[in-house]
Amino acid sequence: MNLAQRALAIHQRLLEHYGQPHWRRRMPPLDELISTILSQNTNDQNRDRAFETLRQRFPTWEAVRDADPAEVVAAIRTAGLANRKGPRIQEILRQITALQGNLSLDFLQELPDEEAYRWLRQFKGIGPKTAAIVLLFSLDKAAFPVDTHIHRVSGRLGLRPAQMNAEQAHAHLARLFPAEAYYAVHLNLIRLGREICQARTPRCSICPLSDLCDYYASSGYSPKGSSSPNFNATHEVKNITPNT
Repeated sequence: MNLAQRALAIHQRLLEHYGQPHWRRRMPPLDELISTILSQNTNDQNRDRAFETLRQRFPTWEAVRDADPAEVVAAIRTAGLANRKGPRIQEILRQITALQGNLSLDFLQELPDEEAYRWLRQFKGIGPKTAAIVLLFSLDKAAFPVDTHIHRVSGRLGLRPAQMNAEQAHAHLARLFPAEAYYAVHLNLIRLGREICQARTPRCSICPLSDLCDYYASSGYSPKGSSSPNFNATHEVKNITPNT
């Protein structure tokens, strides 16, 4: 079984285990962009609270762009790193206005996938994960976001070289999986990483991918022993937060 075949087998196994995943309702691309910036280094709940507060205090993105920076920072405080995220959001909104003459990213729908990706990446603070999330979840374009969980899990499974960083993993993993599978693979790998293939204590005894996993195969795990193999440092994939 080559790497692409193993990737497809992993996708099919996760569909059998978790089913077809469904994320939140689709958001306009500019909303998705701001939400993703707010999500950096925090959890989904804090991101959502900050986003809702921001939208309640400022009825339009133009209002956010032109607001007193302190008011924007106060509105997104629950997302953490508000003193960095607030100015970043306002600067990106100003730059989009300067380039497009308005605050909308709907035009990205008409661009080829790679061109839309490059357009988003031109802004400071928009890295490969943020750009890919906007393209995949808002515009249904072929992009594969790699977060901390996917980076860790893909390393343990042997889907990527051990030393490959999260930014490099975006293109590498996108080549392994068929584009029509990106949505499900992304969400199901995250769920696996949160519930089973956790950073410190992977629960290998209940993992649906154990027979497809390099980490499991090399760990010396015995079903009659502990609930997880001994965590060998050579298999640890550090939590790397990509430049989102």
